[in-house]
Amino acid sequence: MANLKLLEYLETFLTENRTERFKQVLKQRTKYFTVATEDVYQLHNTSAVMRTCDVFGIQELNIIEEDNSKDIDREIAMGAQKWVDLNRFDSVKDCISDLKINGYQIVATTPHANDCELIDFDITKKSCFFFGRETEGLSQQVIDEADCFLKIPMVGFTESLNISVSAAIILQHVTAQLRKSDIKWQLTEEEIMEKRFDWIGKTLKDYDAIVERFNV
Repeated sequence: MANLKLLEYLETFLTENRTERFKQVLKQRTKYFTVATEDVYQLHNTSAVMRTCDVFGIQELNIIEEDNSKDIDREIAMGAQKWVDLNRFDSVKDCISDLKINGYQIVATTPHANDCELIDFDITKKSCFFFGRETEGLSQQVIDEADCFLKIPMVGFTESLNISVSAAIILQHVTAQLRKSDIKWQLTEEEIMEKRFDWIGKTLKDYDAIVERFNV
C-alpha cells in the first residue's frame, strides 16, 4: 500500500498523457519472449535491435560481450534504452544458464535448410531468440545448446539479412501470434509496478528529492 501511495504521488509530477502512456505500453509488454545478441561488432546493430524490442513490446534484451563491449548508441536506439531492460553477460555460458534457469528455451536463428521456418514456429514455449555476429553468425556453443533452430525463408540470391532486420521480422511475427493466443504473456502486476517506478525515475529529473520529500 505504501508503494502504491508513493507511486500515485510521483505520478502527480507527470502529465496525464505521460502517465496514461506508461500504463498503455505496459499492458503490451512481455518477458515471455526475449532476445540475445552474441558479440555483435557493429554498435548500431545492437542499438537497432534494442529499438526493435521496444517497438514490439519485448521488455528484456540480453547482450553477450565476450569479445566486443560497447555502449548503446542513444541516437540509433531513439530512447529505447530508457524503456527496455538490458542484461549484459561476459560469456555465452552465463547467458544461457541464466535464461534456462528462468524457463526459456534457446532458439538459434540460422539460415540452414532444415531449420523450422518462421511461420511454423511454436509460440507456446517461452523463448529467447539468439542472433549472432554480423559475419560469423552464432557460435558453435550456442548451436550446441540450442533447443530449436529458426529461419526466415529467403528466395533471392542473398542468403542473409542484417541482424536488426532479422530481429524485426521475427519479433513482429511471434508477438503478433502471441497476442492472438490464450497464452498468459503479459507482465505480472508486480513487474508492472516495478517498471512504473523505473520509468518515472528515468523521466523526473528530481526523482530522488521528490521521493525524499514524500518520506519526510
